Amino acid sequence: MATETESNRRAQRSTPEGDSNTSPTPRPTGTPPTKPSRGTGTGGRVRGHLIGTHGLLTLTVLLFLAFSVALPDTFPTLANASSILSNQSIPAMLALGAMIPIVTGKFDLSVGYGLGFAHVLAMQLIVNNGWPWPLACLVVIVGGCLIGVFNGLLVEFARIDSFIATLGTGSVLYAFTGWITDGARIVPGSQGLPPAFTDLYDSQFLGLPVPAFYVLGLAVILWLLLERLPLGRYLYVIGSNARAADLVGIPTRRYGIYAFAGSGIVVGCAGVLLAAQQQIGNPSVGMDYLLPAFVGALLGSTAIKPGRANAAGTVVAVAILAIGLAGIQQLGAEFWATSLFNGGTLLLAVGLAGYSARRRLRAGADATRTSLSQPSASSESAPAAGGAGPRPPSAPADQA
Repeated sequence: MATETESNRRAQRSTPEGDSNTSPTPRPTGTPPTKPSRGTGTGGRVRGHLIGTHGLLTLTVLLFLAFSVALPDTFPTLANASSILSNQSIPAMLALGAMIPIVTGKFDLSVGYGLGFAHVLAMQLIVNNGWPWPLACLVVIVGGCLIGVFNGLLVEFARIDSFIATLGTGSVLYAFTGWITDGARIVPGSQGLPPAFTDLYDSQFLGLPVPAFYVLGLAVILWLLLERLPLGRYLYVIGSNARAADLVGIPTRRYGIYAFAGSGIVVGCAGVLLAAQQQIGNPSVGMDYLLPAFVGALLGSTAIKPGRANAAGTVVAVAILAIGLAGIQQLGAEFWATSLFNGGTLLLAVGLAGYSARRRLRAGADATRTSLSQPSASSESAPAAGGAGPRPPSAPADQA
């Protein structure tokens, strides 16, 4: 035993000191070799990020250029741009309003009915009841907020699925709309509406329609709330995993009600703007805006922040819808082409939104696996790098 110990000592002294640092660290037994994930290379990640983030914006620019080439005399003009911005301002506002509950994983199907009710209520208060238009607009917006809170209570406390709850609320709102108007239109008298009220929609600023700046301001506010404040982070966590949000102490029910209330406020504002645009109370006009609103909100979740609803992506989605609709209409499309375009785009938006969400989950899982494998690799290489490897098997014999 002593002879073996002495021979081990001589072998260790004859080994160069640098060999311990250059010798490869054996892989632990039972650990499978790490294989690179498909598409996780740097180039693939960069391309995927650029396509997912800016692909829809690039498509919007290309679509505008294509229609400009096809319609050089009418499409790339300031008059056409002003018309698009003016006509699509209300669908854009409604899409931004519908986006807020989508952030939490819920849907508000009452936005179309709420829009019709809000604009009819505004006309009723101004025309038939003789209210000052600022007070009437304030009442309509507060009413929209209360409707949103009611939707939130149904979803969060009564535990009714958001589809069913908001569809039922929308049906009730449609009934109230018919009750207010008695099934007929509200038409102003010979004096018309107050000019200051109609200027909410008809006026211009910097050569562009004022409603376009309403949409821009609303998008900036929602971007700040969702991307830069704790409120937005809480809403995104709830939409990603409500159970995990509960476990970390986020009051999911309260913030769910906040999301529906925000949607109701935006719908109320859009209703006021619609009343200033239409200048009559039409009880059936709101449903025409429901499908474009959800197309914009869902398609927007595939751009800028792929895999989650966001304000900037929604604005880009509404822009591509507006350009597409204006282009096909100027090309002389039939009346049914609008419904075909909206329906097809909605199916595409849902498919792309699901793909973006799955891709985001896969990227997160890959990042988690990478972060978990790095500590084990560093702990295996640390002894070799420091030159202090494991004690030789003969150490107990030396001590003996």
